[in-house]
Amino acid sequence: MPEDRGKTGVAATTAGTPLLASRMAPPPLPEPVVLRPRLLRALDEGTAGPVTLVSAPAGWGKTTLLASWWHAVAGAGPGAGVGWVAVEAGDDSDRLWTYLAAALRAATRETDGRSEPPLPDRSPRPDQLELLAVALAAREQPVLLVLDDLHRITDPAALTGLEFLLRHAEGRLRLLVGARAGLPLAVHRLRLAGELTEVGPDELAFTGDEIADLLTAHGVVLPVAGVRRLRERTGGWPAALRFAALALRGRPDPARWVEQFGGDQPDVAGYLNEEVLAGLDSETRDVLRRTAVADTVCTGLADALTGRADTEETLAGLASDGGLLRRDDSRPPWYRCHPLLADLLHAELARLPADELRELHLRATGWYADNGRPADALRHALHAGEWTRATDLFVARWPELAPYDGDGPTGPAPAPPPADAVRHDPELALACAAERAHAGDGDAAAGHLRMAVEAARSLPAPRRDRFRSLAAAVELALARLAGDPSGVRAAADRLRAAHPPAPLPAEPRGGDAVTDADVRAVTETALGLADLADGDLRAAAAAFARSVSTSREAGRLRTELVGASRAALLHAVRGDLRAAEDLAREALALPPCHGWACRLDCGYAYLALAVVALHRDQPEEAEANLALAAPATGEAPAGAVAALCRAHLLRDAGDLAGGHRTLVEARERLADRPGAGELTHWLIAAEADVRGARGDLDTARSLLADRVRDGAAPVESLAVALARVELRAGDPRAADRTLPDWQAPEAADWPLPVRLDAAVLDAVLARRAADDRRAGRILERALDLAAPEGYRRPFTRAEPGVRDLLAAHLDAGTAHWPTVSDLVRGVDEPPDGPPPGPGPAELDEPLTERELTILRYLQSILSNVEIAAELSLSVNTVKTHVRNIYRKLDATRRRDAVRRARDLHLI
Repeated sequence: MPEDRGKTGVAATTAGTPLLASRMAPPPLPEPVVLRPRLLRALDEGTAGPVTLVSAPAGWGKTTLLASWWHAVAGAGPGAGVGWVAVEAGDDSDRLWTYLAAALRAATRETDGRSEPPLPDRSPRPDQLELLAVALAAREQPVLLVLDDLHRITDPAALTGLEFLLRHAEGRLRLLVGARAGLPLAVHRLRLAGELTEVGPDELAFTGDEIADLLTAHGVVLPVAGVRRLRERTGGWPAALRFAALALRGRPDPARWVEQFGGDQPDVAGYLNEEVLAGLDSETRDVLRRTAVADTVCTGLADALTGRADTEETLAGLASDGGLLRRDDSRPPWYRCHPLLADLLHAELARLPADELRELHLRATGWYADNGRPADALRHALHAGEWTRATDLFVARWPELAPYDGDGPTGPAPAPPPADAVRHDPELALACAAERAHAGDGDAAAGHLRMAVEAARSLPAPRRDRFRSLAAAVELALARLAGDPSGVRAAADRLRAAHPPAPLPAEPRGGDAVTDADVRAVTETALGLADLADGDLRAAAAAFARSVSTSREAGRLRTELVGASRAALLHAVRGDLRAAEDLAREALALPPCHGWACRLDCGYAYLALAVVALHRDQPEEAEANLALAAPATGEAPAGAVAALCRAHLLRDAGDLAGGHRTLVEARERLADRPGAGELTHWLIAAEADVRGARGDLDTARSLLADRVRDGAAPVESLAVALARVELRAGDPRAADRTLPDWQAPEAADWPLPVRLDAAVLDAVLARRAADDRRAGRILERALDLAAPEGYRRPFTRAEPGVRDLLAAHLDAGTAHWPTVSDLVRGVDEPPDGPPPGPGPAELDEPLTERELTILRYLQSILSNVEIAAELSLSVNTVKTHVRNIYRKLDATRRRDAVRRARDLHLI
């Protein structure tokens, strides 16, 4: 029946039943509208399959996205018909099908102009469904149908007809569904069949650029740092961002307002209560509120806080719904509240009776203390006002309270203890200082330390000695927090001097007292971190070697992780690949590396594995580990190592300009690092090599020559790079004169990659001089050096002519015949231009940006679970993308997909 959209809002009547126009078309878009092309593309690509599901809690922009897409498609002209049905609470099967029939009629009329299919006006009988499926299957164009708020259908039987059509309409029915949790559609079956495209909170969250666009549309100017902070506070939640944008209009200091923005703002709190929390039952709401006393919770902690034994199912359900809780990939999993929801729950906790709140903190204290989390135990003991317990925890376990990784709490700080309690026991103020230092609040920690020192003047001599040792430990933590290397070294000296040879008395640990090994572990770790921050890699390596040994002796897993992860990287850059790989994997296997904590330390371990993979010429492994190393690259020395890796990979891919840009940026970050001479030289050598490969030999030579002559810091890497430039310039004699003696006794202390590069270049020069016997001897010695560590890159990515040199070496005879034979097949002569061959356009259906990202991860050994964790996606979303990748690449397994992608130069 034709539509009649009049002033009454009635779109049509079917069998005498009026249909509301407002349910047959999307609602007006909120003004101002911010277009999000990446999401519109995701929906476009999703409509190639049967079902696209946009699923998230309230306020995540599901309807706005679907409406934006609908308007874009509807504006494409004839043949772009899309039906729209807004589902309402109370819709039964008959009422739903009344609207479905009307929407399908409208959509089928607009697609290819054929006669309307036989559409029932009520819940269809099986024979009617079969006729409808046949009619849909016969159409030239698929019918697109948007179903918004489909979670409001509570009876799964109401959707059985739609599911039948999806199975039997030969792909001519495509659904776009907007829903919250509890969707009655057979999502799991669709997901397993690869017939579901999912857009969830991870995708719906605004990016930094989208937030900037939203603020601009609202007439708000906010600095980049403010945009970044707003994204951190909101998690990209669209509703909260729109509240913020509206509130920021006309603010004299928007950046300051953003710092104060939180879930306790009236508009945000009201929306959270009415739209997000109102649908939860009282028991689930109680679990959320009680567990909010902790920043993150696992099932064991949640059980302890609630006094229940069934929180596992509740937490998993809240996480699966998306938006309320996020879970990590550890076992058992840990859960974290959305930042704004955490603010609201903290406000609710503050309104609890004092005794009830204190009991929650006491439960948290006990659980954390019994489960190896002393910093959290100390914080909750202070919140509970348990001064003696807090002091005992600090005295017994201060080595585990050092601030590493920025992994401190995000909740409110404990109230300071009464002055009388501090005068009675100055170590209580030290405990408060240690807790604040661990939280990253240096000013508050310094204030507590001053109070402790003042109160300690009246302590008797034995207590004063212990206090001096503990105060030095806090001073060391504050110096590290302030980024003061000289202060770190001075505080480390004071701590070692103040610590007596006998263990400090510490009854709370049941005799497991702080030992001299603890002091050495903490001080060596702090010194290693200071040296590394300076860029002094050799001094840092020595300190971390001692740190790992003493941490293991003391049994301090957290300190061991800090030392082992960085020691692994330092082994890798020196060329000790096997030691680096072993240490990195040991670090990643340590319990503190599981979950959200310690991401910085884990980043160092992954960066070490990236360097190892690069030298073994495993670019896919290197790429994957570089992505996982991202948290560490914010620190300049680690960022420089990552830049070296990235530049090599970019050069291998033919992107010389990108490699050059990466190296220059990394060198700028090291400019103020007094000890970073060697690391800076590596960057300069790599930059000169890239310039030489681009044909800019004069600039490459100027980068190197003066520095080689000056001889400041180790220059062997620069000398090897300069010799390579001279060879490229066609002057092998100059190259031979410049090349340092890699076989001299002092060369044993060079980084092994530099020594191998020199050796291979020396062999090339010998062959050019027609001294094949010498070239063979040099090459054999280089292979002797490379074999124990598994090096390939110095041979496979070296100078032109290396392939011929290796092939000749096979004929002449070598102790490394299998290796050389494999290298001959793997040598990649430097390309003159972009790689030939087919490009991405040859795919019938191009990969999306997200699929390309996941495809790059598929080259690694990471599981789908690990890929999901790194990309902050659900595992099911990753699996769906993987199935789409397989389908588009015509592959049935991971290896085949990667091989096909490489053939197409997608990766």
